[in-house]
Amino acid sequence: MSGAPDATQIRFDGPWHHFDVRANGLRFHAVEVTAAGLADRPLVLLLHGFGEFWWSWRHQLGPLTEAGYRAVAVDLRGYGDSDKPPRGYDGWTLAGDTHALIRALGHSEAALVGHADGGLVCWATATLHPRSVTSIAVLSSPHPRALRQSMFTNSAERTAFLAPFLHNQLPRIGEKRLTRGGGAWLEEYMRERAGNAWKQTADFTEAVDRNRHAVTIPGVAHCSLEYRRWAFRSQFRNDGRRFMDLMNKRLHIPVLALRGREDDYILDSVMSASSHWASDFDYQVIADAGHFVHEEAPEQVNRALLRSLAD
Repeated sequence: MSGAPDATQIRFDGPWHHFDVRANGLRFHAVEVTAAGLADRPLVLLLHGFGEFWWSWRHQLGPLTEAGYRAVAVDLRGYGDSDKPPRGYDGWTLAGDTHALIRALGHSEAALVGHADGGLVCWATATLHPRSVTSIAVLSSPHPRALRQSMFTNSAERTAFLAPFLHNQLPRIGEKRLTRGGGAWLEEYMRERAGNAWKQTADFTEAVDRNRHAVTIPGVAHCSLEYRRWAFRSQFRNDGRRFMDLMNKRLHIPVLALRGREDDYILDSVMSASSHWASDFDYQVIADAGHFVHEEAPEQVNRALLRSLAD
């Protein structure tokens, strides 16, 4: 396919209902399994991680819907076929996006499920908009204060996390690296962080191909890096200190935390430490999976999600 892809090309055919939602001043692309009869069900909002888009939840949308929930996956601000504003990638605004999305979808509250950067949005939304969130499930996504503390005290986590994170701070260079060769860097990123079993499957090949395609949509590379640029640079500014101060609250809703045992990027210690900020904290390690645990071991993850939602 020549030239930059059109954002609408990630609206894949299949059992998916694609629709737009206007929230917090932006248009978000959202996906659910069916278009009718779901509005009165409990809402489960699925928030993807870095370098991906709604497709990362392909294995969860069907089972959650079949279990009686309204499962909706969205392209986060700056990703996929959602709007790509030049700013708004700070913790407050991202939490505001999620809070507004719940309302725009016709609900007063929702359970949130997030992977990596999407998990950080779950932590922030539950803390800053507690009345809108009934529970959260965070996959390979520690509490932001636990992650920051680990950067100072845990040399293994600092080595695993900080170097690739710092590479993304350089303007223009990060964007070029992400889009060069049709998103080849993103394939390297996924291969480094995925578990061995998933890398041998056709599902992994398809996920890589679709994510490489999606990251070359105009604007996506820059916007996706802005999440990480704010997370790093804000640590040295007043807005970042204020955000971390606000995040220093203990949640009193169910928090399910999942991590793949082969995840060498987010380590066991930092996920365990996140329990300090949740009074009802269920931490589970999934065998034979790496950083993309919900894609690598969907059956185990779905069972854990459904048990948590039922409770």
